[in-house]
Amino acid sequence: MRIGALGMGGLSLPGLLQAEQLSGLKNSKKAVIMIYMAGAPPHQDMYDLKMDAPKEMRGEFRPIPTNVPGIEICELMPRMAKIMDKCVPIRSLYGAPNGSHDSFMCYTGKVGSTLDTIGQPAGGWPSIGAVMSKLMGPTNPNVPPFVGLAPKAGHPPYGSSGLPGFLGFANGPFKPSGPGQKDLQLEALTAARLDERRGLLNAFDQFRRDADATGLMEGLDEFHEQAFGMLTSSELAEALNLENEPPAVRERYGKGDARNFGDGAPRNLEHFLLARRLVEAGARCVTLNFGRWDFHSENFSGMRSHAPLFDQGLSALIEDLHERGMADDVLVVAWGEFGRTPMINKDAGRDHWPRVGGGLLAGGGLRTGQVIGATDRLGGEIADRGVHFGEVFATIYHQLGINANQVMVEDLSGRPHFLVDGYKPMRELV
Repeated sequence: MRIGALGMGGLSLPGLLQAEQLSGLKNSKKAVIMIYMAGAPPHQDMYDLKMDAPKEMRGEFRPIPTNVPGIEICELMPRMAKIMDKCVPIRSLYGAPNGSHDSFMCYTGKVGSTLDTIGQPAGGWPSIGAVMSKLMGPTNPNVPPFVGLAPKAGHPPYGSSGLPGFLGFANGPFKPSGPGQKDLQLEALTAARLDERRGLLNAFDQFRRDADATGLMEGLDEFHEQAFGMLTSSELAEALNLENEPPAVRERYGKGDARNFGDGAPRNLEHFLLARRLVEAGARCVTLNFGRWDFHSENFSGMRSHAPLFDQGLSALIEDLHERGMADDVLVVAWGEFGRTPMINKDAGRDHWPRVGGGLLAGGGLRTGQVIGATDRLGGEIADRGVHFGEVFATIYHQLGINANQVMVEDLSGRPHFLVDGYKPMRELV
């Protein structure tokens, strides 16, 4: 009877325990910045150079020492080399089900594909930003918990920002780029007139709310409330206004969208700065794309056009978070969907290689200044300590204060699901 009484208010005992576990998260400053490197960067030309491999595999670049003895990275990233004590390169990342371009694993930690719904609950698996929005909520009601700065990557939908899946529209990414940014300004519309329009909108929506039994309208109502809050506050617009930053800071990150290489790939260095400003203003998760690393031909010229800019933007972000005292609360992850072939092809490129890839973690209170995992002499097979995408997600959730093997989220049918598929936080990092 005592146990049954705990179900008051519609919450079961597991639900009450989960609510208790998550009760402190809403007041925390924890956040995640995820940099998706669309197309998959060549791991053996970034963090895992193989100088003992045959010429047709090792590539054109040489390793340089970092400020952590024994860790070397590509010569194209000297800024990152100077702050390697604040980072964790992963050299043995795996989990891509095949060689298809899909950022599904990068945003969900699940094995599968955005376009393959087999084995997924109705609505699809939610991205990490949607999960953080649902479980942690906003730290600031005037700033959306999940912001997607990412432009379209030319790959399936998760390449854009990360989809909300079965967690619904209210937990989806707010995308401020393009026309969305203009919508943040009321212009001639006063707050009083906006309230009148909200009342009219609610009246029109009443019929749909009564008729819709799927729960989607409830999500839309939450989204409308959030949108009105943002429109009547200047905080989000201020966070997106880079003119508020000192010139020296903007110069440090780099300016403009560097598309002058003729490939049209997004290399917007200012998105790194925007990500910092957004988490500082209260966003929980910010996603962005940087580059298009699918170098089937001219791999080394592609690296020369991408890596130095990536080096500047990422190093500036990590250093800035430390200098502002935010590094323990903000976890940064940068990765692509898989690795590249050890063999350099006839077009001087590297092809898709789902057996192993690489990535980088920083901040978030992790034990940094170390490398996780290793590949063989050719960089094609895991030789030591393979790291699955799901394991990285379990680590991220752990640092946010969420036990991914206990906390659950419900799909559209009310069925609960764990956040990861049994993976544990990485013991080396937590």
